[in-house]
Amino acid sequence: MNRPDTIRLAALPTPFEPLPNLSRAFGRNGQAPSIWIKRDDSTGFAGGGNKARKLEYLVAEALKRGADTLVTLGAIQSNHARQTAAAAARHGLRCVLLLTDSVENRSEAYRNNGNWLLDRIFGADVRLLAAGVDSSVVAAETMAALSAQGRSPYLIPVGGSNGLGSLAYRDAVLELATQAKSQDCKLDHIVLPTGSGGTHAGILVGVEETGLPCRVHGISVSRSSEQASAIVSGLVQEIATLEGRPRSTARLEVDASQVGPGYGQPTAAMVEAVELVARTEGILLDPVYTGKAMAGLIARVRSGAIAPGETVVFWHTGGAPGLFAYPEAFPG
Repeated sequence: MNRPDTIRLAALPTPFEPLPNLSRAFGRNGQAPSIWIKRDDSTGFAGGGNKARKLEYLVAEALKRGADTLVTLGAIQSNHARQTAAAAARHGLRCVLLLTDSVENRSEAYRNNGNWLLDRIFGADVRLLAAGVDSSVVAAETMAALSAQGRSPYLIPVGGSNGLGSLAYRDAVLELATQAKSQDCKLDHIVLPTGSGGTHAGILVGVEETGLPCRVHGISVSRSSEQASAIVSGLVQEIATLEGRPRSTARLEVDASQVGPGYGQPTAAMVEAVELVARTEGILLDPVYTGKAMAGLIARVRSGAIAPGETVVFWHTGGAPGLFAYPEAFPG
């Protein structure tokens, strides 16, 4: 197929940098893995993050269809919702966010700070759904109501994760491959958070297309390995169908050991990871996605699954605004 239309939201390419201090923190007998970072927290749009890449495809498709309203779903502290609201604002579109109050036992900051605050600053129509409500049903009802009002709504799935949105991360791997070659960096592993699955799926396809000789480790933040794998696998095949390519044979790995009590629930390993990266490299992770993904990377290094002398890329998907919704997790 022809390359889909895109708009420009992200400042690309994002940096690809070594983390020497973090690498040294895991040295054993003078040897340690070489840890690098792909800085998609530095996409430069609406607080940064991976969703800017996906929205370049999805908002372009919405505009092509004549949409005047973007509708999407997520949790109260959804990074995707925040960037969707900003993309709508930039393009003169209305934005309706259907956000589910699904994360239990959080402080007041969770419901009035972080991404929730930014959604309102960007001018979104934020509608709060109670835990247990079927958000897909509410989304269908919302689309129908907007259409009945004479609007032209466009529904973006949770996380921007469908075949079209996931294509953005196939492209991102091409970007990474070029950067790694220019720095003479041979990649052995890529580690990233796996939530709605689109970033993971796109990276798998990109690794397969470029022939990068590395393993891709998805660290689940919300589901069992089996559930997350099924979602990512389905999206990989959506990409293949969209582009008219054969079915992918990419190796799929999902680790659910860092989910802890559930999506959005802090863990001791997450707190350690966030503080360690902040205090060695001056880089902020987030409590929901990248903190748990870095905890997964750390566990692999400590177990020897990522060996001294190997090179691992941590794909930073952003989310730092979420830190302001979790002050109780970092008492100092």
